[in-house]
Amino acid sequence: MSLLKNMLKYLVISFLLLNFQAGFASGNESKDTDNKIKVGESIMEHVADSYEWHITTIGEKHVSFPLPVIVRSRESGWHVFLSSKFHHGHSGHKNFYIAQEGDYKGKIVEKDFSGKEIRPLDISITKNSFALLFNSSLLVCIILLVARWYRKKNQNENYKAPKGFIAFMELFIMNINDDLIKPCIGKDYKKFAPYLLTVFFFIFINNLIGLVPFFPGGANLTGNITITLVLALLTFFIVNIFGTKEYWKEIFWPEVPVLLKAPIPIMPVIEIVGLFTKPFALMIRLFANILAGHSMLLGLAFVIFITTKVSPSGTELNVPMTIVSILLSVFISFVELLVAYIQAYVFTLLSAVFIGLARVEAHHNPS
Repeated sequence: MSLLKNMLKYLVISFLLLNFQAGFASGNESKDTDNKIKVGESIMEHVADSYEWHITTIGEKHVSFPLPVIVRSRESGWHVFLSSKFHHGHSGHKNFYIAQEGDYKGKIVEKDFSGKEIRPLDISITKNSFALLFNSSLLVCIILLVARWYRKKNQNENYKAPKGFIAFMELFIMNINDDLIKPCIGKDYKKFAPYLLTVFFFIFINNLIGLVPFFPGGANLTGNITITLVLALLTFFIVNIFGTKEYWKEIFWPEVPVLLKAPIPIMPVIEIVGLFTKPFALMIRLFANILAGHSMLLGLAFVIFITTKVSPSGTELNVPMTIVSILLSVFISFVELLVAYIQAYVFTLLSAVFIGLARVEAHHNPS
């Protein structure tokens, strides 16, 4: 009975959030001269980075959280101001404005003395930057809270077994450490456990908060290829910096017939290409799965407004499709909760496997 009540409660909340989220998605589209909803363009705008945290649109009024803009002009030097000065991209400030089209669409630009549109040095706190700082700070607080409990436990022998949140985090950490990192890397797993645990919880918490459709959640952080690229490069550098001599020997002179190594280095070339395909696979897998999840939820929200345009009276098709859209959104939300964990687990698993393969030791034949 309690499970049913929780499911109904979640359904009602999802309904409100879906309409709240879809409301601002359709707010800008009502101004189109052809009165058509540009779904693909709108979805990409909402999953992309921005200079403000758009919350909703009520009628003609945009409700958003302004973020700091920090730019350096080639002519006038440094400028610091809030993104609200741009009035949601409809006006400029101090010769700076957000480009609405062209190569710099969605970015802050300025015009030089010749009237040419150029990019200033831009280190602004964007939506993704703010989400990265907020989520990372939250992760640090969680880990420090757990560490503080264990530090007190070590100082007081009367402490009992952890309960509640601490017990949950202990179960989580030990599961990743003992069942994933240790078997994949081997005897020197402790050297790499801090990095892999950090990567897992960083991806996991960003995936979870990215599913929250209101401030400060909803940022498409792990669905941003820049973030996944940095994570993949970290694994790439760790794998190759801590690789053993045997690992590099298997790359440049693998144990295959000589004709595959010389005079044409077929196998070494394949192995070298493999060095770069591994981090590429890590980057694309996480990026594509998270981006697809966000896009799917936004697409379902747009179904409500598309059916309003199609249906003559606005109710015959809209009402049943709205119900279908909400039910599918609830289902996809549950799936995305699972995907949030799976993608963090898979990235950590593959990173541990790649590190373990790089720690290979020489094979000694028994005499």
